[in-house]
Amino acid sequence: MTFQPQTLAGLDLHAEIDRLRRERNAVILAHYYQKPELQDIADFVGDSLDLSRKAAETDADVIAFCGVRFMAQTAKILSPDKIVVLPDMDAGCSLEDSCPPEQFAAFRAAHPDHIALTYINCSTEVKALSDIIVTSSSAEKILSQIPHSQPIIFGPDRNLGGYLTRKTGRDMLLWPGVCIVHEAFSETELLKLKAQHPGAPVAAHPECPAIILDHADYVGSTRGILEFAQSFPGDTLIVATEPHIIHQMEKKLPDKHFIGAPGADGNCNCNICPYMALNTMEKLYVSLRDLEPRIEIEEGLRLRAKKSLDAMLSMASATVGQGDLGPGPVTGD
Repeated sequence: MTFQPQTLAGLDLHAEIDRLRRERNAVILAHYYQKPELQDIADFVGDSLDLSRKAAETDADVIAFCGVRFMAQTAKILSPDKIVVLPDMDAGCSLEDSCPPEQFAAFRAAHPDHIALTYINCSTEVKALSDIIVTSSSAEKILSQIPHSQPIIFGPDRNLGGYLTRKTGRDMLLWPGVCIVHEAFSETELLKLKAQHPGAPVAAHPECPAIILDHADYVGSTRGILEFAQSFPGDTLIVATEPHIIHQMEKKLPDKHFIGAPGADGNCNCNICPYMALNTMEKLYVSLRDLEPRIEIEEGLRLRAKKSLDAMLSMASATVGQGDLGPGPVTGD
């Protein structure tokens, strides 16, 4: 059914979503990169894997995931008996798109002695082709447990893989994917912003290019950046990740000033994730009303993908949802 927002005119969307949440016995999840109104109506706001694990622990019959497709798929992998809906099935991910399963399978076949550490920002099919899934907060701990003699493929994010290589000295074969949001940050504009706010630290996500991370005072996951925001001693923080995370910072720390790192055009608008932006209150309402669009995963594929997620949790479960990549800056290539 084609979404037609005009048919919802006059509805109190907040009240209707609350009603459907009760009637459907649903839990609403929102990633930090979602619009503020979606974050505010959600039962849980957080990192993608942490949200899926929280939802799995509930007695909800329905998970409404305000995020992107691979996140909702992860929720289904961990909660196969729950109905999982995504407000807009077109909410994809540039990292997922950069790593088609058939190409990744061929790449693995060409390097049979390598194991695959794969960033969670990938499709279910790529998870099923991987040995261990990692998050930005678990990757370093997992790397430390793998013998140096073992060759590693790291995908799909070359920036995160490059960051880990520089931080740990561990050479890896990198898949050439990038996040279009984090790739858009401009070093020139960031330096201008730092000059305007002398002494203001920079907190950056490791999906950023090295040229941005070189100027960071803290590098970590979304959760880690939020924790840094609560602990840094100053009153102004420059944030180099998708700017909707600033909503949570402003709610927790209204007396501090948070500035989104600029893109090449001198503002942070180009760094708003276009995929996350597809989800709206109207679409969330319709997804709860119709229980569509629904995430479905063939059971054999789900189990193969879950195996790589389980491998991560067995090696680094305490890091999930934590920001343990530590302080920057990171120097080097």
